[in-house]
Amino acid sequence: MALIVHLKTVSELRGRGDRIAKVTFRGQSFYSRVLENCEDVADFDETFRWPVASSIDKNEVLEIQIFNYSKVFSNKVDRDLPHGAAEGGGGEIAEVTDTLMDDTNAIIKTSPSMEVRYQAIDGSVGPWDDGDFLGDESLQEEEKDSQETDGLLPGSRPSTRTPGEKSFHEQRAGRSVFSAMKLGKTRSHKEEPQRQDGPAVLEMEDLDHLAIRLGDGLDPDSVSLASVTALTSNVSNKRSKPDIKMEPSAGRPMDYQVSITVIEARQLVGLNMDPVVCVEVGDDKKYTSMKESTNCPYYNEYFVFDFHVSPDVMFDKIIKISVIHSKNLLRSGTLVGSFKMDVGTVYSQPEHQFHHKWAILSDPDDISAGLKGYVKCDVAVVGKGDNIKTPHKANETDEDDIEGNLLLPEGVPPERQWARFYVKIYRAEGLPRMNTSLMANVKKAFIGENKDLVDPYVQVFFAGQKDLFPPLCKRMKVQIRDSDKVNDVAIGTHFIDLRKISNDGDKGFLPTLGPAWVNMYGSTRNYTLLDEHQDLNEGLGEGVSFRARLMLGLAVEILDTSNPELTSSTEVQVEQATPVSESCTGRMEEFFLFGAFLEASMIDRKNGDKPITFEVTIGNYGNEVDGMSRPPRPRPRKEPGDEEEVDLIQNSSDDEGDEAGDLASVSSTPPMRPQITDRNYFHLPYLDRKPCIYIKSWWPDQRRRLYNANIMDHIADKLEEGLNDVQEMIKTEKSYPERRLRGVLEELSCGCHRFLSLSDKDQGHSSRTRLDRERLKSCMRELESMGQQAKSLRAQVKRHTVRDKLRLCQNFLQKLRFLADEPQHSIPDVFIWMMSNNKRIAYARVPSKDLLFSIVEEELGKDCAKVKTLFLKLPGKRGFGSAGWTVQAKLELYLWLGLSKQRKDFLCGLPCGFEEVKAAQGLGLHSFPPISLVYTKKQAFQLRAHMYQARSLFAADSSGLSDPFARVFFINQSQCTEVLNETLCPTWDQMLVFDNLELYGEAHELRDDPPIIVIEIYDQDSMGKADFMGRTFAKPLVKTADEAYCPPRFPPQLEYYQIYRGNATAGDLLAAFELLQIGPSGKADLPPINGPVDMDRGPIMPVPVGIRPVLSKYRVEVLFWGLRDLKRVNLAQVDRPRVDIECAGKGVQSSLIHNYKKNPNFNTLVKWFEVDLPENELLHPPLNIRVVDCRAFGRYTLVGSHAVSSLRRFIYRPPDRSAPNWNTTVRLLRGCHRLRNGGPSSRLTGEVVVSMEPEVPIKKLETLVKLDATSDAVVKVDVAEDEKERKKKKKKGPSEEPEEEEPDESMLDWWSKYFASIDTMKEQLRQHETSGLDLEEKEEVENSEGLKGPMKSKEKSRTAKEEKKKKNQSPGPGQGPEAPEKKKAKIDELKVYPKELESEFDNFEDWLHTFNLLRGKTGDDEDGSTEEERIVGRFKGSLCVYKVPLPEDVSREAGYDPTYGMFQGIPSNDPINVLVRIYVVRATDLHPADINGKADPYIAIKLGKTDIRDKENYISKQLNPVFGKSFDIEASFPMESMLTVAVYDWDLVGTDDLIGETKIDLENRFYSKHRATCGIAQTYSIHGYNIWRDPMKPSQILTRLCKEGKVDGPHFGPHGRVKVANRVFTGPSEIEDENGQRKPTDEHVALSALRHWEDIPRVGCRLVPEHVETRPLLNPDKPGIEQGRLELYELRVIVWNTDEVVLEDDDFFTGEKSSDIFVRGWLKGQQEDKQDTDVHYHSLTGEGNFNWRYLFPFDYLAAEEKIVMSKKESMFSWDETEYKIPARLTLQIWDADHFSADDFLGAIELDLNRFPRGAKTAKQCTMEMATGEVDVPLVSIFKQKRVKGWWPLLARNENDEFELTGKVEAELHLLTAEEAEKNPVGLARNEPDPLEKPNRPDTAFVWFLNPLKSIKYLICTRYKWLIIKIVLALLGLLMLALFLYSLPGYMVKKLLGA
Repeated sequence: MALIVHLKTVSELRGRGDRIAKVTFRGQSFYSRVLENCEDVADFDETFRWPVASSIDKNEVLEIQIFNYSKVFSNKVDRDLPHGAAEGGGGEIAEVTDTLMDDTNAIIKTSPSMEVRYQAIDGSVGPWDDGDFLGDESLQEEEKDSQETDGLLPGSRPSTRTPGEKSFHEQRAGRSVFSAMKLGKTRSHKEEPQRQDGPAVLEMEDLDHLAIRLGDGLDPDSVSLASVTALTSNVSNKRSKPDIKMEPSAGRPMDYQVSITVIEARQLVGLNMDPVVCVEVGDDKKYTSMKESTNCPYYNEYFVFDFHVSPDVMFDKIIKISVIHSKNLLRSGTLVGSFKMDVGTVYSQPEHQFHHKWAILSDPDDISAGLKGYVKCDVAVVGKGDNIKTPHKANETDEDDIEGNLLLPEGVPPERQWARFYVKIYRAEGLPRMNTSLMANVKKAFIGENKDLVDPYVQVFFAGQKDLFPPLCKRMKVQIRDSDKVNDVAIGTHFIDLRKISNDGDKGFLPTLGPAWVNMYGSTRNYTLLDEHQDLNEGLGEGVSFRARLMLGLAVEILDTSNPELTSSTEVQVEQATPVSESCTGRMEEFFLFGAFLEASMIDRKNGDKPITFEVTIGNYGNEVDGMSRPPRPRPRKEPGDEEEVDLIQNSSDDEGDEAGDLASVSSTPPMRPQITDRNYFHLPYLDRKPCIYIKSWWPDQRRRLYNANIMDHIADKLEEGLNDVQEMIKTEKSYPERRLRGVLEELSCGCHRFLSLSDKDQGHSSRTRLDRERLKSCMRELESMGQQAKSLRAQVKRHTVRDKLRLCQNFLQKLRFLADEPQHSIPDVFIWMMSNNKRIAYARVPSKDLLFSIVEEELGKDCAKVKTLFLKLPGKRGFGSAGWTVQAKLELYLWLGLSKQRKDFLCGLPCGFEEVKAAQGLGLHSFPPISLVYTKKQAFQLRAHMYQARSLFAADSSGLSDPFARVFFINQSQCTEVLNETLCPTWDQMLVFDNLELYGEAHELRDDPPIIVIEIYDQDSMGKADFMGRTFAKPLVKTADEAYCPPRFPPQLEYYQIYRGNATAGDLLAAFELLQIGPSGKADLPPINGPVDMDRGPIMPVPVGIRPVLSKYRVEVLFWGLRDLKRVNLAQVDRPRVDIECAGKGVQSSLIHNYKKNPNFNTLVKWFEVDLPENELLHPPLNIRVVDCRAFGRYTLVGSHAVSSLRRFIYRPPDRSAPNWNTTVRLLRGCHRLRNGGPSSRLTGEVVVSMEPEVPIKKLETLVKLDATSDAVVKVDVAEDEKERKKKKKKGPSEEPEEEEPDESMLDWWSKYFASIDTMKEQLRQHETSGLDLEEKEEVENSEGLKGPMKSKEKSRTAKEEKKKKNQSPGPGQGPEAPEKKKAKIDELKVYPKELESEFDNFEDWLHTFNLLRGKTGDDEDGSTEEERIVGRFKGSLCVYKVPLPEDVSREAGYDPTYGMFQGIPSNDPINVLVRIYVVRATDLHPADINGKADPYIAIKLGKTDIRDKENYISKQLNPVFGKSFDIEASFPMESMLTVAVYDWDLVGTDDLIGETKIDLENRFYSKHRATCGIAQTYSIHGYNIWRDPMKPSQILTRLCKEGKVDGPHFGPHGRVKVANRVFTGPSEIEDENGQRKPTDEHVALSALRHWEDIPRVGCRLVPEHVETRPLLNPDKPGIEQGRLELYELRVIVWNTDEVVLEDDDFFTGEKSSDIFVRGWLKGQQEDKQDTDVHYHSLTGEGNFNWRYLFPFDYLAAEEKIVMSKKESMFSWDETEYKIPARLTLQIWDADHFSADDFLGAIELDLNRFPRGAKTAKQCTMEMATGEVDVPLVSIFKQKRVKGWWPLLARNENDEFELTGKVEAELHLLTAEEAEKNPVGLARNEPDPLEKPNRPDTAFVWFLNPLKSIKYLICTRYKWLIIKIVLALLGLLMLALFLYSLPGYMVKKLLGA
């Protein structure tokens, strides 16, 4: 549908001038041409057309503006456009004449006259004339001549347009968008506010176009500023390289390892429990040990799970961590709570891991309950090839902030609620028949059943059926299965990705889906008994055929857990779903798919003998082999109120009236026998007759979804192309990559605005689901914010920030791709199958959205109406490995998919010049699709392939080399280059000419989109066929016959094309391709093929001069040092090796090593050769290093080879003497220095002073070191001030700053130093993470504007890096001003490197490089072998490449020895004896080697013939052992230079297993200028823990370095000064010995000079500091760090009293509340050794008196703040296992019961390192002390030694809240083992030093033990008055009774008178 405006004239204009009209609708503007010198009438007569994607609204405005160069008039035509013209039947054209308004909105006389017409959606409009719809033929001819196409519809035939019409889009091609461009007076500002519709960006573009329209008077460059220039056209020729990946990677199994460390659990719900943690990954379960009677157990246990499965399966596995109470052999225990997350969530975390995070436990069966506790754990998932950095394990010091460290991905709220997922399954369609013919016969025989039908049911898998929301499991799996009597099989599988159907933002929405159809793909529908592709139906790998579609809906309800009706169980409930109407998924529409096969080539020769046909299917439509009955075809139902459907296809009523004449689908091409192309491939000879297919199908009309996805895909494609271009520019060092990046961002923000204006259409669509609406909202929000971010980012792009900004843009790209993936499918994907002999051979799959047609350009699928190159691949597992590398067939295929009624344009994108051949029933019908196309127009071309060279190819032969040749395919021709023997870097330098190429279509179409060239590289074998080595693709540069062969396009440039072998890269090809049209006069017009035919090589044409690179003479000097670790070749040892160096056909050989075993070094060190190399360094060929073994009788055997792919790092550039000399820099700096010191500098010229004081407070040093960033600096520290400060601190005394304790020297040892250093390192890492970004920004600014003088950029970055490292090396904990104010004792530290030392110092390759020698492959199975496995040895040496001749002054330097060339001053390589000392500190996170998940590690060291195995000192059952051992070995270089340190697992029986090993090249360390022999300590001392360990003193080292580097110095002066070169270093000049005597010394200043050695000009470099390095153990392991010296302590705890203890018991006699109190205590981890007081019986007030002493001896590691204990794991254990546990004391109160279990009343756990100080009295002791709600001063028993006070005891009540259940008065006293021995005490109240008996009230004894006492107590005190009252009452009663008893007798007596 479209809106067309024909602007005829504008009359009554005022004055005379140049007029231009601008017509705007929906923010899209068109300009007319300029009418010059117009009087009062401007006769424009132009037509403008807007493709419209949704109905036009009454209120929309068409705006027409007439510009005069001086004044702007604006007209608003406010009227209802002919909207929905079909309703009125007529009204298709409106003639309009109107008047204009000026700026003030006053109406003026000027009036335009125009015609407005509107085509409504899908043709719901009145009658059309032919010209409008199917394109006016005469118009098309004119169109061809002018070569104009409508910019909004590429390649489509324009509707009504006059030849003069233009649209502003035409100028887009190849033009840069210049922003910041103003156009003088052309446009008045008053018009600005009136334009609210279009985005601002578009408007600016309009102006640009306008500028270009108005003649090129304005030079755009002069307007735009370089700082804001943006380029939107591609700079590098990267688009000529189609990126086509061949091998499927999904579905292939890989190795994965899940490692989980369970550290501890806290706040578990329940009393006195014995918890066990169960870790479950998939179906594997592992358990921790059980901890008794605690609800905060500490485990620190490490579990590893290994898997070998495909990524899809892996990432869906669930990790479940659950805590079980009291599990044992007989009982499974009760579940306390569990936590679930899928592996994919962990893998998507940074570093693929969660470290030290708290998992929240909840009980899935009791959803109304709250959380059940926390488990602290590390979870990591590693795939093959991932390396994991273990973050350094934090000390317990940062008391764990549980809430801040929850185990949840970013952005998931900690409070997750319960939710119920409703999945509604409605119906399935298109299911395959599942009974195979064989089974059907069996069934028929037995049961008489002969239905081929399927018995389907649907299964849904999800992590939790009720799950906490948001769920941590990303995918839900929905599977249709076939129920069968034998076994059930999957028919198809669909994964619902919850991230795509929900949004967790502020304006987000809960997961929702449908009701919508989802399509399932899987194996082919051919029915054999065993389906070899069954995996595909399970969702593993890419489906190769449509299986079925399923209509489902999903909704989520957040459960209100307080609701009483809620069922608590999480069982899955299945209930009937309410049926939905047919149309809820959209109205069924007839879709039309058309395809034309233009070429089929590269058909694998295995399929070359039988006729071949291609089948295209969409869903089940077109699937002929299946014999499926065609699905019932709904005729469009007439709905009430629905207008008569008018088919847009001409005369449609005739051919669609009756079913018989209906167009039947043609879905496969006629069979054709292939013809041979060359020995590997065949092609189908289509020539000028191209077969076509067309398929009608019916699907719900959900195009809007696909359109929105397409718009986003277009934006993403454009962004990706732009980013690749920027990367290519950076890689090839083209200028101004920042401009290109700005252009990319500009296009991105335009694209995002465009999305907002286009996507919000068809809102009222009845079939839009909730997800459609919500997704649209969230996509619009995302894209809007992305557009704004892109805009703001564009302004920040500067030259030095390009790389960072590029990374940010990659995030945009991922976001866009994620948003574009539509979760609710509509039309299934299109499959193209190649069939031979009715068997399916290979396929390609094209997403249907890529083919979907739309009138709006942005919504058009990217392959719709275009010719697409498809490579067919083998299905399923067959395509894995080398089978997947071969191309099965290459198709050039044209496809178009759209609504049947839109199908008039379906041929519009084909190359022109064809005639349609129609089937019989379609003859004469315009709209009937052709069954084939016959091309009458064809062009003759010649292709020239300039194959210059390839590099870094795959080694295909066992010699480690290949004999490569290249085969070039174009259309159906192929040619080969010559074979070059024995090389991985062939320089073919050959031009291949393809003649007689016939291409169909117009030359100009071919120029823009030529066919693809395929280049395959093979290795020629003398026997058998050539081996495939890799493939790449290219597009040629096309020259049409009427174009001149001249710059800028021709001759083409050589370019690198990446070669792929499967998905792996396999080298680069340097080549250029040109396709030249042969004009009417034949080949005479082509550029001559000049240059001789190279007769030496036969009839081979070299690459012509303009294309081949320009060469210069270079000299390559090679330093031959030696060979190491050569492995055997063909079982024979290498004895007399030699090295051959070759580069670009020239080379040199080393001298022969006569006896490799005795001395593997060369005796002639330096040799050279000269060679011609290209001027452009990017084109330098690689240099090959080959090692051969010279055998008897003149035979040579290749040992191994190495290709140096880039000579860059070895190129020597002579210094530029014209640059200002460095003294000037010094002078500048001296100026700064003078200013800083506030006075004139009186030093000698050219001298720089660096002063050092070893104990500088760190903050100060930080600011100083910054000045040290350039290579010459002045550092001055005022020592005196510093001393004063320190004294002041000491005076203050301990009362004010108790933490700042000076450590006692005698207490310190090496371990203290080590752990202090580790803390510093952690602190640095933490800061580094927080300030990472700011640092880079700062560095960039400093680099670009700093006081650098003439330094080269490389050096700049180096100094910046070194500055960073220096900061890291500065001593002490508080790194820099941001350091936390945590005061720490001052301990001398060493440098802890979290990685190998080599990675910190460039492998110590400062002058000696190590090249790994690789062998070739020995068999096909080794394609997977890693480079490590192919290494056969190492060559040590170096290279130096420079242009000759050198400037003279280089060789004139003093002491220049010509035999060494550029390698002056290298040491001799004669054998030398050394002593090696290895300190092994500890190992971390070892891989478990025993069944119990532990290992018994010990150290093994190997160097040359020395092999030390420290087997007796193995450490039992420990994965984090601390060895703390040193080993001394004597060795001689070069024979013994590779040190291997291994960790083995000790086994009682059998051989010990290797856990892992690391190799260290000692030779490189020994000879390095970084002096890696023994690290330079921070300070020099001659006694104590920090004693100097190097055999040479600092002054001796300094003297030696000066001598070797020919540096003037060192000159030691008075007062601690030393001068080296032109630097002066100062420092302290005295040293204390053991007795405190001070002696003068030069060592401190010498050390200060060494620590700043990198600042010495010319020879300076960083010296290795005293350090500990962390090396990964290779085997399956990863590095980390932990531990130190054990100290033995005894903790004495005296329990004095308790108070306010809750009373549990009711008295038997009296019903009174009382408690029989006792107190239990233990140290964490020693539950077996728990100690109890005696019982205070019958406490009636909650008061208890004990005076009872516990004694706890323990081993303590001060550095780690852990208790170390050893115990047997079980009665069957062979030996004890060491555990490390935080030092925590637990005190509990219990109520003793005689006949039942004791009752637990309350507890407190005190961390001995930091616990609240006890209250002075019981009254002041409150519950908040323990819960941390009030600020209580924390104390450490290790510092205080003795603490006494009252502490609260707590327990949880029924509501799971803490309540106070008692108070205990205790005294803690810590002694070292020695003190405890001197001052012994007794346990309980025993001797020695007994405690007095408690003064307990007498009642405390139970009545039956002391009845009299109890009675006395009862009678006398409590019930005295009661007893008296009772006695009196009894007496009264007695009297009464006696009275009544004796009354009758008396009465008788009286009466009788007796």
